[in-house]
Amino acid sequence: MKTYQRRYSLLVVGALLFLSGCKLMRPVEQASGIKTPPAFADQSDSTGIGSIQWRSFFQDQQLVALIDTALQQNLDLRMAAQRIEQARTNILIAQGAMLPAVTGEISGGGRKFGDYTMDGVGNYDTNFSDNIDADRRLPAPFLPDYFVGLRSSWEIDIWGKLKTQKKAAYTRFLASEKARQAIVTGLIAQIASSYYELIALDAELNIIRKNIILQQSAVETVKIQKEGGRANELGVRQLTAQLLNTQSLEFEIQQKITETENNLNLLLGRFPQPIARGTAQQQTFPQTVVTGIPANMLKRRPDIQQAQLDLLANYSEQQAAQLAFLPSLNITAFLGFNAFKSNLLFSPGSIAYNALGGLVGPLVNRKALKAGQKRSEAASLEALYAYNKSVLNGFQEVSTSLKKIENTKRINDFKTQEVEVLQQAVATSKDLFLTGYASYLEVITAQRSVLEAELNLTEVQKQQFLGLIELYRSLGGGWE
Repeated sequence: MKTYQRRYSLLVVGALLFLSGCKLMRPVEQASGIKTPPAFADQSDSTGIGSIQWRSFFQDQQLVALIDTALQQNLDLRMAAQRIEQARTNILIAQGAMLPAVTGEISGGGRKFGDYTMDGVGNYDTNFSDNIDADRRLPAPFLPDYFVGLRSSWEIDIWGKLKTQKKAAYTRFLASEKARQAIVTGLIAQIASSYYELIALDAELNIIRKNIILQQSAVETVKIQKEGGRANELGVRQLTAQLLNTQSLEFEIQQKITETENNLNLLLGRFPQPIARGTAQQQTFPQTVVTGIPANMLKRRPDIQQAQLDLLANYSEQQAAQLAFLPSLNITAFLGFNAFKSNLLFSPGSIAYNALGGLVGPLVNRKALKAGQKRSEAASLEALYAYNKSVLNGFQEVSTSLKKIENTKRINDFKTQEVEVLQQAVATSKDLFLTGYASYLEVITAQRSVLEAELNLTEVQKQQFLGLIELYRSLGGGWE
Protein backbone atom coordinates (compact mmCIF):
# COMPACT_ATOMS: atom_id res chain seq x y z
CA MET A 1 0.00 0.00 0.00
CA LYS A 2 2.81 2.36 0.92
CA THR A 3 4.61 1.54 -2.34
CA TYR A 4 1.45 2.33 -4.30
CA GLN A 5 1.02 5.66 -2.51
CA ARG A 6 4.64 6.56 -3.16
CA ARG A 7 4.28 5.78 -6.87
CA TYR A 8 1.05 7.77 -7.03
CA SER A 9 2.70 10.79 -5.41
CA LEU A 10 5.61 10.63 -7.83
CA LEU A 11 3.17 10.38 -10.73
CA VAL A 12 1.25 13.46 -9.56
CA VAL A 13 4.45 15.46 -9.08
CA GLY A 14 5.69 14.37 -12.51
CA ALA A 15 2.40 15.33 -14.14
CA LEU A 16 2.44 18.75 -12.53
CA LEU A 17 6.01 19.31 -13.70
CA PHE A 18 5.07 18.18 -17.21
CA LEU A 19 2.05 20.48 -17.38
CA SER A 20 3.97 23.46 -16.05
CA GLY A 21 6.76 22.63 -18.49
CA CYS A 22 4.33 22.54 -21.42
CA LYS A 23 2.93 25.89 -20.37
CA LEU A 24 6.34 27.51 -20.03
CA MET A 25 7.65 25.89 -23.21
CA ARG A 26 5.10 27.80 -25.28
CA PRO A 27 7.04 30.28 -27.41
CA VAL A 28 7.06 33.87 -26.22
CA GLU A 29 5.07 36.08 -28.56
CA GLN A 30 7.29 38.71 -30.14
CA ALA A 31 5.72 42.03 -31.05
CA SER A 32 6.02 42.89 -34.71
CA GLY A 33 8.25 45.72 -35.89
CA ILE A 34 7.18 48.89 -37.59
CA LYS A 35 5.73 48.69 -41.12
CA THR A 36 7.77 50.64 -43.66
CA PRO A 37 6.56 52.47 -46.79
CA PRO A 38 7.22 50.68 -50.10
CA ALA A 39 9.38 53.52 -51.49
CA PHE A 40 11.19 56.75 -50.66
CA ALA A 41 9.06 59.65 -51.93
CA ASP A 42 8.79 59.21 -55.73
CA GLN A 43 11.79 56.87 -56.05
CA SER A 44 11.16 53.20 -56.75
CA ASP A 45 14.42 51.87 -58.20
CA SER A 46 15.65 48.61 -56.72
CA THR A 47 19.32 49.60 -56.59
CA GLY A 48 20.47 52.74 -54.78
CA ILE A 49 23.77 54.50 -54.22
CA GLY A 50 24.07 52.76 -50.83
CA SER A 51 25.19 49.59 -52.63
CA ILE A 52 28.17 51.35 -54.24
CA GLN A 53 31.51 50.47 -52.67
CA TRP A 54 33.02 53.55 -51.03
CA ARG A 55 36.20 53.38 -53.13
CA SER A 56 34.04 53.80 -56.22
CA PHE A 57 31.68 56.32 -54.66
CA PHE A 58 34.46 58.78 -53.79
CA GLN A 59 36.45 59.72 -56.89
CA ASP A 60 39.10 61.86 -55.18
CA GLN A 61 42.11 59.60 -54.59
CA GLN A 62 43.48 61.84 -51.84
CA LEU A 63 40.22 61.38 -49.95
CA VAL A 64 40.38 57.61 -50.56
CA ALA A 65 43.91 57.56 -49.07
CA LEU A 66 42.69 59.40 -45.96
CA ILE A 67 39.83 56.93 -45.48
CA ASP A 68 42.25 54.01 -45.86
CA THR A 69 44.45 55.50 -43.15
CA ALA A 70 41.49 56.01 -40.81
CA LEU A 71 40.25 52.43 -41.24
CA GLN A 72 43.68 51.23 -40.13
CA GLN A 73 44.42 53.68 -37.32
CA ASN A 74 41.16 55.13 -35.97
CA LEU A 75 40.97 54.50 -32.22
CA ASP A 76 37.17 54.20 -32.13
CA LEU A 77 37.38 51.32 -34.59
CA ARG A 78 40.08 49.63 -32.54
CA MET A 79 37.93 49.94 -29.42
CA ALA A 80 34.96 48.51 -31.36
CA ALA A 81 37.10 45.52 -32.35
CA GLN A 82 37.81 44.83 -28.68
CA ARG A 83 34.10 45.04 -27.86
CA ILE A 84 33.54 42.37 -30.50
CA GLU A 85 36.10 40.17 -28.78
CA GLN A 86 34.31 40.70 -25.47
CA ALA A 87 31.04 39.63 -27.08
CA ARG A 88 32.79 36.57 -28.54
CA THR A 89 33.85 35.46 -25.04
CA ASN A 90 30.21 35.50 -23.95
CA ILE A 91 29.56 32.81 -26.57
CA LEU A 92 32.32 30.67 -25.06
CA ILE A 93 30.84 31.17 -21.60
CA ALA A 94 27.41 30.09 -22.85
CA GLN A 95 28.94 27.06 -24.60
CA GLY A 96 30.81 26.10 -21.45
CA ALA A 97 27.59 26.17 -19.42
CA MET A 98 26.22 23.35 -21.62
CA LEU A 99 29.19 21.05 -20.98
CA PRO A 100 30.22 19.15 -17.81
CA ALA A 101 32.52 21.07 -15.49
CA VAL A 102 35.43 18.97 -14.19
CA THR A 103 37.77 20.29 -11.50
CA GLY A 104 40.80 18.81 -9.87
CA GLU A 105 40.92 18.88 -6.09
CA ILE A 106 43.53 18.33 -3.39
CA SER A 107 42.08 18.97 0.03
CA GLY A 108 42.72 18.16 3.64
CA GLY A 109 40.91 18.87 6.86
CA GLY A 110 39.61 17.32 10.03
CA ARG A 111 36.93 17.33 12.64
CA LYS A 112 36.44 16.49 16.30
CA PHE A 113 33.00 15.02 16.96
CA GLY A 114 31.29 15.52 20.30
CA ASP A 115 31.54 12.54 22.66
CA TYR A 116 27.79 12.47 23.11
CA THR A 117 26.76 12.52 19.47
CA MET A 118 25.89 9.70 17.12
CA ASP A 119 29.12 10.19 15.16
CA GLY A 120 31.22 10.48 18.32
CA VAL A 121 29.79 7.34 19.90
CA GLY A 122 29.91 5.44 16.63
CA ASN A 123 33.54 6.27 15.95
CA TYR A 124 34.51 5.40 19.55
CA ASP A 125 32.73 2.07 19.42
CA THR A 126 34.07 1.17 16.00
CA ASN A 127 37.67 1.12 17.24
CA PHE A 128 36.79 -1.78 19.60
CA SER A 129 35.46 -3.95 16.78
CA ASP A 130 37.34 -7.16 15.95
CA ASN A 131 36.45 -6.71 12.28
CA ILE A 132 38.92 -3.88 11.60
CA ASP A 133 42.68 -3.94 11.41
CA ALA A 134 45.13 -1.28 12.56
CA ASP A 135 44.95 0.66 9.27
CA ARG A 136 41.20 1.04 9.61
CA ARG A 137 41.25 2.27 13.20
CA LEU A 138 39.97 5.85 13.46
CA PRO A 139 42.34 8.49 14.82
CA ALA A 140 40.96 9.98 18.01
CA PRO A 141 39.84 12.45 19.13
CA PHE A 142 40.59 14.50 15.93
CA LEU A 143 39.53 12.80 12.68
CA PRO A 144 41.53 13.98 9.59
CA ASP A 145 40.12 13.83 6.05
CA TYR A 146 42.27 13.86 2.91
CA PHE A 147 41.06 13.89 -0.70
CA VAL A 148 42.85 13.90 -4.08
CA GLY A 149 40.77 13.51 -7.22
CA LEU A 150 38.25 14.98 -9.65
CA ARG A 151 34.86 16.52 -9.11
CA SER A 152 32.28 17.11 -11.84
CA SER A 153 28.97 18.93 -12.17
CA TRP A 154 26.70 19.08 -15.19
CA GLU A 155 23.32 20.68 -15.79
CA ILE A 156 21.46 18.74 -18.48
CA ASP A 157 19.67 21.21 -20.76
CA ILE A 158 16.37 19.31 -20.89
CA TRP A 159 14.26 22.43 -21.56
CA GLY A 160 16.64 24.30 -23.87
CA LYS A 161 17.35 27.14 -21.40
CA LEU A 162 21.12 26.98 -21.85
CA LYS A 163 20.76 26.66 -25.60
CA THR A 164 18.58 29.77 -25.63
CA GLN A 165 21.17 31.67 -23.58
CA LYS A 166 23.85 30.60 -26.05
CA LYS A 167 21.68 31.83 -28.93
CA ALA A 168 21.30 35.19 -27.18
CA ALA A 169 25.07 35.48 -26.68
CA TYR A 170 25.72 34.66 -30.35
CA THR A 171 23.13 37.21 -31.49
CA ARG A 172 24.73 39.89 -29.33
CA PHE A 173 28.07 39.00 -30.88
CA LEU A 174 26.58 39.62 -34.34
CA ALA A 175 25.11 42.89 -33.04
CA SER A 176 28.57 44.01 -31.87
CA GLU A 177 29.90 43.42 -35.39
CA LYS A 178 27.07 45.56 -36.78
CA ALA A 179 27.99 48.24 -34.25
CA ARG A 180 31.53 48.23 -35.65
CA GLN A 181 30.14 48.55 -39.16
CA ALA A 182 28.03 51.51 -38.03
CA ILE A 183 31.19 53.16 -36.72
CA VAL A 184 32.83 52.54 -40.12
CA THR A 185 29.98 54.20 -42.02
CA GLY A 186 29.95 57.14 -39.65
CA LEU A 187 33.73 57.45 -39.79
CA ILE A 188 33.86 57.45 -43.59
CA ALA A 189 31.08 60.05 -43.76
CA GLN A 190 32.81 62.18 -41.13
CA ILE A 191 36.16 62.07 -42.93
CA ALA A 192 34.56 62.89 -46.29
CA SER A 193 32.61 65.76 -44.72
CA SER A 194 35.74 67.19 -43.08
CA TYR A 195 37.61 66.81 -46.37
CA TYR A 196 34.97 68.77 -48.30
CA GLU A 197 34.88 71.28 -45.46
CA LEU A 198 38.60 71.89 -46.02
CA ILE A 199 38.09 72.25 -49.76
CA ALA A 200 35.30 74.76 -49.16
CA LEU A 201 37.50 76.71 -46.71
CA ASP A 202 40.26 76.79 -49.33
CA ALA A 203 37.78 78.20 -51.84
CA GLU A 204 36.61 80.81 -49.33
CA LEU A 205 40.21 81.77 -48.62
CA ASN A 206 40.86 82.27 -52.35
CA ILE A 207 37.72 84.41 -52.65
CA ILE A 208 38.76 86.56 -49.70
CA ARG A 209 42.27 87.03 -51.05
CA LYS A 210 40.90 87.96 -54.46
CA ASN A 211 38.61 90.51 -52.85
CA ILE A 212 41.49 91.86 -50.78
CA ILE A 213 43.36 92.62 -54.00
CA LEU A 214 40.21 94.20 -55.45
CA GLN A 215 39.64 96.32 -52.37
CA GLN A 216 43.30 97.38 -52.18
CA SER A 217 42.96 98.64 -55.72
CA ALA A 218 39.83 100.57 -54.70
CA VAL A 219 41.68 102.19 -51.77
CA GLU A 220 44.56 103.25 -54.01
CA THR A 221 42.08 104.65 -56.50
CA VAL A 222 40.20 106.71 -53.91
CA LYS A 223 43.48 108.07 -52.55
CA ILE A 224 44.42 109.26 -56.02
CA GLN A 225 40.95 110.74 -56.40
CA LYS A 226 41.39 112.57 -53.09
CA GLU A 227 44.68 114.10 -54.22
CA GLY A 228 42.93 115.30 -57.36
CA GLY A 229 40.12 116.78 -55.31
CA ARG A 230 37.49 114.38 -56.57
CA ALA A 231 37.12 112.42 -53.25
CA ASN A 232 37.42 113.19 -49.57
CA GLU A 233 39.04 111.64 -46.49
CA LEU A 234 35.76 109.96 -45.47
CA GLY A 235 35.78 107.85 -48.63
CA VAL A 236 39.42 106.86 -48.03
CA ARG A 237 38.70 105.79 -44.47
CA GLN A 238 35.57 103.81 -45.27
CA LEU A 239 37.21 101.89 -48.11
CA THR A 240 40.24 101.28 -45.88
CA ALA A 241 37.98 99.97 -43.07
CA GLN A 242 36.33 97.60 -45.51
CA LEU A 243 39.77 96.34 -46.58
CA LEU A 244 40.84 95.78 -42.95
CA ASN A 245 37.64 93.83 -42.24
CA THR A 246 38.24 91.57 -45.24
CA GLN A 247 41.89 91.05 -44.24
CA SER A 248 40.73 89.90 -40.77
CA LEU A 249 38.43 87.36 -42.46
CA GLU A 250 41.49 85.80 -44.08
CA PHE A 251 42.94 84.88 -40.67
CA GLU A 252 39.57 83.62 -39.43
CA ILE A 253 39.44 81.22 -42.35
CA GLN A 254 43.03 80.12 -41.73
CA GLN A 255 42.12 79.32 -38.12
CA LYS A 256 39.12 77.27 -39.27
CA ILE A 257 41.38 75.38 -41.68
CA THR A 258 43.78 74.56 -38.84
CA GLU A 259 40.97 73.35 -36.59
CA THR A 260 39.43 71.22 -39.34
CA GLU A 261 42.79 69.68 -40.24
CA ASN A 262 43.47 68.85 -36.60
CA ASN A 263 40.03 67.27 -36.17
CA LEU A 264 40.58 65.23 -39.31
CA ASN A 265 44.00 64.08 -38.10
CA LEU A 266 42.37 62.94 -34.86
CA LEU A 267 40.01 60.75 -36.89
CA LEU A 268 43.03 59.38 -38.73
CA GLY A 269 44.68 58.46 -35.42
CA ARG A 270 47.72 60.68 -35.89
CA PHE A 271 49.22 63.92 -34.63
CA PRO A 272 48.42 67.29 -36.29
CA GLN A 273 49.91 67.72 -39.75
CA PRO A 274 48.88 69.29 -43.07
CA ILE A 275 46.18 67.46 -45.05
CA ALA A 276 46.83 66.95 -48.76
CA ARG A 277 43.67 67.71 -50.73
CA GLY A 278 42.30 68.65 -54.10
CA THR A 279 40.35 71.70 -55.20
CA ALA A 280 36.65 72.44 -55.50
CA GLN A 281 36.90 72.32 -59.30
CA GLN A 282 38.17 68.72 -59.15
CA GLN A 283 35.14 67.41 -57.25
CA THR A 284 32.26 65.77 -59.10
CA PHE A 285 28.57 65.74 -58.24
CA PRO A 286 26.15 63.18 -59.78
CA GLN A 287 23.32 64.60 -61.83
CA THR A 288 20.84 62.01 -60.60
CA VAL A 289 20.66 60.36 -57.16
CA VAL A 290 18.95 56.99 -56.72
CA THR A 291 17.94 55.81 -53.25
CA GLY A 292 16.59 52.34 -54.02
CA ILE A 293 13.78 50.63 -52.14
CA PRO A 294 13.44 50.84 -48.33
CA ALA A 295 13.98 47.09 -47.92
CA ASN A 296 17.54 47.50 -49.17
CA MET A 297 18.17 50.28 -46.67
CA LEU A 298 16.91 48.07 -43.84
CA LYS A 299 19.32 45.34 -44.93
CA ARG A 300 22.30 47.64 -45.40
CA ARG A 301 22.14 50.10 -42.52
CA PRO A 302 24.29 48.64 -39.72
CA ASP A 303 22.49 50.53 -36.95
CA ILE A 304 19.13 49.10 -38.02
CA GLN A 305 20.62 45.62 -38.31
CA GLN A 306 22.19 46.04 -34.87
CA ALA A 307 18.84 47.09 -33.40
CA GLN A 308 17.18 44.09 -34.99
CA LEU A 309 19.82 41.71 -33.59
CA ASP A 310 19.49 43.29 -30.15
CA LEU A 311 15.74 42.67 -30.43
CA LEU A 312 16.34 38.99 -31.22
CA ALA A 313 18.86 38.66 -28.38
CA ASN A 314 16.42 40.14 -25.88
CA TYR A 315 13.74 37.81 -27.22
CA SER A 316 16.00 34.81 -26.52
CA GLU A 317 16.86 36.12 -23.05
CA GLN A 318 13.15 36.54 -22.35
CA GLN A 319 12.60 32.89 -23.28
CA ALA A 320 15.51 31.83 -21.04
CA ALA A 321 14.07 33.82 -18.12
CA GLN A 322 10.76 32.01 -18.61
CA LEU A 323 12.45 28.58 -18.75
CA ALA A 324 14.29 29.34 -15.49
CA PHE A 325 11.05 28.48 -13.64
CA LEU A 326 11.33 24.83 -14.75
CA PRO A 327 13.27 22.23 -12.78
CA SER A 328 16.86 21.69 -13.82
CA LEU A 329 18.45 18.27 -14.06
CA ASN A 330 21.83 18.35 -12.31
CA ILE A 331 24.40 15.56 -12.19
CA THR A 332 27.32 15.68 -9.76
CA ALA A 333 30.12 13.13 -9.41
CA PHE A 334 33.58 12.68 -7.99
CA LEU A 335 36.39 10.15 -8.39
CA GLY A 336 39.59 10.09 -6.36
CA PHE A 337 41.45 8.94 -3.29
CA ASN A 338 39.90 9.59 0.12
CA ALA A 339 41.34 8.56 3.50
CA PHE A 340 41.71 9.69 7.09
CA LYS A 341 45.40 8.72 7.20
CA SER A 342 47.87 10.44 4.85
CA ASN A 343 50.07 7.34 4.49
CA LEU A 344 47.08 5.38 3.23
CA LEU A 345 45.75 8.04 0.82
CA PHE A 346 47.01 6.44 -2.42
CA SER A 347 46.39 2.81 -1.49
CA PRO A 348 43.89 0.87 -3.64
CA GLY A 349 41.43 0.74 -0.80
CA SER A 350 41.23 4.55 -0.70
CA ILE A 351 39.65 4.83 -4.13
CA ALA A 352 36.27 6.56 -3.82
CA TYR A 353 33.65 7.60 -6.31
CA ASN A 354 30.17 9.02 -6.33
CA ALA A 355 27.44 9.98 -8.81
CA LEU A 356 24.24 11.81 -8.05
CA GLY A 357 21.50 13.13 -10.30
CA GLY A 358 18.31 14.95 -9.51
CA LEU A 359 15.73 17.50 -10.53
CA VAL A 360 15.93 20.83 -8.73
CA GLY A 361 13.22 23.43 -9.20
CA PRO A 362 12.06 26.60 -7.49
CA LEU A 363 8.86 26.19 -5.45
CA VAL A 364 8.77 28.89 -2.76
CA ASN A 365 10.02 32.50 -2.91
CA ARG A 366 10.46 32.80 -6.66
CA LYS A 367 10.57 36.59 -6.56
CA ALA A 368 14.07 36.73 -8.01
CA LEU A 369 13.00 34.63 -11.01
CA LYS A 370 9.83 36.67 -11.47
CA ALA A 371 11.87 39.88 -11.30
CA GLY A 372 14.26 38.49 -13.91
CA GLN A 373 11.33 37.59 -16.15
CA LYS A 374 9.78 41.05 -15.85
CA ARG A 375 13.13 42.68 -16.49
CA SER A 376 13.67 40.59 -19.62
CA GLU A 377 10.16 41.43 -20.86
CA ALA A 378 10.80 45.15 -20.35
CA ALA A 379 14.18 44.88 -22.06
CA SER A 380 12.57 43.07 -24.99
CA LEU A 381 9.97 45.82 -25.42
CA GLU A 382 12.66 48.47 -25.13
CA ALA A 383 14.63 46.71 -27.88
CA LEU A 384 11.51 46.68 -30.06
CA TYR A 385 11.01 50.42 -29.59
CA ALA A 386 14.72 51.01 -30.29
CA TYR A 387 14.39 49.06 -33.54
CA ASN A 388 11.31 51.03 -34.58
CA LYS A 389 13.09 54.27 -33.73
CA SER A 390 16.13 53.30 -35.81
CA VAL A 391 13.88 52.56 -38.81
CA LEU A 392 12.06 55.88 -38.43
CA ASN A 393 15.38 57.66 -38.03
CA GLY A 394 16.68 56.02 -41.20
CA PHE A 395 13.68 57.17 -43.22
CA GLN A 396 13.94 60.66 -41.76
CA GLU A 397 17.64 60.92 -42.67
CA VAL A 398 17.08 59.68 -46.23
CA SER A 399 14.13 62.03 -46.78
CA THR A 400 16.00 65.01 -45.36
CA SER A 401 19.12 64.32 -47.42
CA LEU A 402 17.10 63.92 -50.62
CA LYS A 403 15.40 67.26 -50.11
CA LYS A 404 18.68 68.87 -49.16
CA ILE A 405 20.32 67.74 -52.40
CA GLU A 406 17.34 68.84 -54.46
CA ASN A 407 17.00 72.25 -52.82
CA THR A 408 20.71 73.08 -52.66
CA LYS A 409 20.97 72.31 -56.36
CA ARG A 410 18.32 74.91 -57.09
CA ILE A 411 19.88 77.37 -54.65
CA ASN A 412 23.23 76.84 -56.35
CA ASP A 413 21.77 77.84 -59.73
CA PHE A 414 20.37 81.08 -58.32
CA LYS A 415 23.52 81.87 -56.31
CA THR A 416 25.70 81.33 -59.38
CA GLN A 417 23.62 83.85 -61.33
CA GLU A 418 23.71 86.23 -58.35
CA VAL A 419 27.51 86.12 -58.22
CA GLU A 420 27.79 86.79 -61.95
CA VAL A 421 25.47 89.80 -61.69
CA LEU A 422 27.28 91.23 -58.66
CA GLN A 423 30.70 90.78 -60.26
CA GLN A 424 29.44 92.82 -63.19
CA ALA A 425 28.06 95.38 -60.70
CA VAL A 426 31.51 95.75 -59.08
CA ALA A 427 33.14 96.40 -62.44
CA THR A 428 30.38 98.86 -63.36
CA SER A 429 30.58 100.70 -60.03
CA LYS A 430 34.34 101.08 -60.40
CA ASP A 431 34.00 102.53 -63.90
CA LEU A 432 31.24 104.90 -62.79
CA PHE A 433 33.28 105.97 -59.77
CA LEU A 434 36.26 106.81 -61.98
CA THR A 435 34.05 108.93 -64.23
CA GLY A 436 32.29 110.59 -61.30
CA TYR A 437 28.88 109.01 -61.84
CA ALA A 438 28.99 106.83 -58.68
CA SER A 439 30.04 107.48 -55.10
CA TYR A 440 32.51 105.48 -53.06
CA LEU A 441 29.56 104.18 -51.01
CA GLU A 442 28.22 102.44 -54.10
CA VAL A 443 31.63 100.91 -54.71
CA ILE A 444 31.78 99.67 -51.08
CA THR A 445 28.30 98.23 -51.31
CA ALA A 446 29.04 96.43 -54.57
CA GLN A 447 32.30 94.95 -53.23
CA ARG A 448 30.68 93.83 -49.97
CA SER A 449 27.78 92.24 -51.83
CA VAL A 450 29.94 90.26 -54.22
CA LEU A 451 32.11 88.99 -51.35
CA GLU A 452 29.06 87.78 -49.42
CA ALA A 453 27.52 86.23 -52.52
CA GLU A 454 30.70 84.35 -53.44
CA LEU A 455 31.09 83.04 -49.89
CA ASN A 456 27.43 81.99 -49.85
CA LEU A 457 27.85 80.19 -53.16
CA THR A 458 30.82 78.28 -51.76
CA GLU A 459 28.75 77.32 -48.70
CA VAL A 460 25.89 76.07 -50.88
CA GLN A 461 28.27 73.97 -52.98
CA LYS A 462 29.72 72.50 -49.81
CA GLN A 463 26.23 71.65 -48.55
CA GLN A 464 25.56 69.81 -51.81
CA PHE A 465 28.49 67.50 -51.18
CA LEU A 466 27.61 67.08 -47.51
CA GLY A 467 24.02 66.23 -48.44
CA LEU A 468 25.22 63.57 -50.86
CA ILE A 469 27.57 62.09 -48.24
CA GLU A 470 24.79 62.04 -45.67
CA LEU A 471 22.44 60.33 -48.12
CA TYR A 472 25.10 57.73 -48.91
CA ARG A 473 25.55 57.04 -45.19
CA SER A 474 21.78 57.05 -44.56
CA LEU A 475 21.29 54.35 -47.20
CA GLY A 476 23.87 52.13 -45.47
CA GLY A 477 26.79 52.79 -47.79
CA GLY A 478 30.44 52.64 -46.82
CA TRP A 479 30.86 49.72 -44.41
CA GLU A 480 32.32 47.10 -46.74
